[in-house]
Amino acid sequence: MGNFLEISHLEKYYGQGESRVKVLQGISAGVEKGKICVILGSSGCGKSTLLNIIGGIEKPDGGYVSIDGEKLSDMSEKKLTQYRRRHLGYVFQFYNLIPNLTVRENIEVGAFLGKNTLDVDELMKTLGLWEHRNKIPNQLSGGQQQRTAIGRAIVKNPDILLCDEPTGALDYKTSKEILILFEELNKKYGNTIVMVTHNDAIKNMADQVIKLRDGMVRRDYTNEQKTPAAELDW
Repeated sequence: MGNFLEISHLEKYYGQGESRVKVLQGISAGVEKGKICVILGSSGCGKSTLLNIIGGIEKPDGGYVSIDGEKLSDMSEKKLTQYRRRHLGYVFQFYNLIPNLTVRENIEVGAFLGKNTLDVDELMKTLGLWEHRNKIPNQLSGGQQQRTAIGRAIVKNPDILLCDEPTGALDYKTSKEILILFEELNKKYGNTIVMVTHNDAIKNMADQVIKLRDGMVRRDYTNEQKTPAAELDW
């Protein structure tokens, strides 16, 4: 089976002149459709930069990303914007919810962007948010806010769900609940999930693990035996 997401010789620099730093050192990797891929590494290894380039938020200085055979660098700004809206979902460490909208309305914002959208009511039930659907974000716990953010990202049924430290602001119990949820969403809807984390334990629930250090791929392997998210421990 070919790779749905192809990362080829990606390079990225920040800064100018003598302070110019190479953050990505020619990274190459591929992820199959419908898999959970964890990108693991310590702070400053380039993993969030890599995720932003996959998501079309930042442009690389060398190399390319292609999704389902389409190179992001070949797209016009307008086409890239449409592509991001239709095919990519984003979940960040901080929830970025719209404070004066309810849970339902926050999720519906995501639905406006997609064509092949999921049923909002069913999704809220899957996310455990049904009884909170009319609350606004400041009436929710951190975990409920992150579930709402995940709902907003997944309601448009994106090909790829990009998650940047999605459990970074959550306690252990809530983190586990969110990881179990990603596993369930992956099984139910078949979205490819690319998750950036510095938490070593999370790699065990992934189909594929890419370990970064100093902007380079140190290891890229498949888990023969995945650990269910409910059994992860750290």
